[in-house]
Amino acid sequence: MTNSPAKPPAAPGSGDHRAAVLASFLGWTLDAFDYFLVVMCLTAIGREFHKSDGEMALTLAVTLAFRPVGAFIFGLLADRYGRRLPLMLDLVFYSIVEVLSGLAPNYSTFLVLRALFGIGMGGEWGVGASLAMEKAPPRLRGFLSGLLQQGYAVGYLLAAVCYFFLFGRIGWRPLFFLGGLPALLALFVRYRVKESEVWEKTRHKTWGDLGIAIAKHWKLFLYLTALMTGMSLASHGTQDLYPTFLERQWHFLPASRAGLTAFSMLGAICGGTLVGYLSDKWGRKRAGIASLLGAVAVVPLWAFAPSLALLWAGAFLMQFMVQGAWGIIPAHLSELSPDSVRGFLPGFAYQCGILIAGSVAYVEAALAKDIGYAAAMGTVAASVFLFAAVVTVLGRENRAVAFGGQG
Repeated sequence: MTNSPAKPPAAPGSGDHRAAVLASFLGWTLDAFDYFLVVMCLTAIGREFHKSDGEMALTLAVTLAFRPVGAFIFGLLADRYGRRLPLMLDLVFYSIVEVLSGLAPNYSTFLVLRALFGIGMGGEWGVGASLAMEKAPPRLRGFLSGLLQQGYAVGYLLAAVCYFFLFGRIGWRPLFFLGGLPALLALFVRYRVKESEVWEKTRHKTWGDLGIAIAKHWKLFLYLTALMTGMSLASHGTQDLYPTFLERQWHFLPASRAGLTAFSMLGAICGGTLVGYLSDKWGRKRAGIASLLGAVAVVPLWAFAPSLALLWAGAFLMQFMVQGAWGIIPAHLSELSPDSVRGFLPGFAYQCGILIAGSVAYVEAALAKDIGYAAAMGTVAASVFLFAAVVTVLGRENRAVAFGGQG
């Protein structure tokens, strides 16, 4: 009896891309939900632990600072052992840490747990994005990229909604127990998501081979890190202290802060999905730069709105532009990264950019003591948008490139 010939791997982007995109979207949604619970509850947690806004903003910076550790660990595993297993391990890990955050007895313990959460948060994006983008049809990659990235905005929206309905009734601690949900998503990945065909074709047989492949692309890594520094400054500079800005500058009560934050995330979801779709036609760079320059134009309305109605309009438009620029990122970074290191390189560069940008909330809180929240956040926002636009201009793009045949 002779063995039948081996069946060739399916073409990248065929078959089960919907399940892969859904799993990655939900993973990023729940990751962001957990992170933004701290943002929404920042002042309440600070009151319980007797800490200032700046000290609580440090917990956000620590989370962001540890994200490269997670991207490094889980990214290497993704290029060596496949995308699915590291993604499942990561989902379970950060779920456990989030639940424990709700049980923290003091500020020091909370700070350590937020650092551990940063490891889990850093691991999810790179692994999930590489899995989703390798399966997405090239003609839809920009649209699905925008959809995937808006899991972040949806997570923020869910955090704001939960804060609105539950915080006044149960306080901040039980909200973190909802962070156990991603562990259930690991079961979905286990039974519904197939391994990346691109990884199966280009997998490394040894750790040495993987190390050589990564080292060969160091110039690309530096560029992607610079790009993601600018993009991370843009998002975290307009989001992390925004509820605090509404409380300190506008004297909003918790329900009002949650409502306006949630409304701004609707703008983010619209912007990210639309600009991601347009990037399939216009190109990744052109769509991203247009969004960043649009964000610069919105800064006066966003930070210095003369009325409540214009404040709401500015919040919506700002996140439309910021997340519009972010909508291209999963596709853009995946297309720039070679097949052999796509599990590691985009995610690690992204999180290294986060590491550099992670202190932006702390800087804004410190500036606000001298010049007020509006001036501090408006100045920082305009500066980082221009920086991100310049870095984008200096790069290249590989829109709709076919995966599976690169080095």
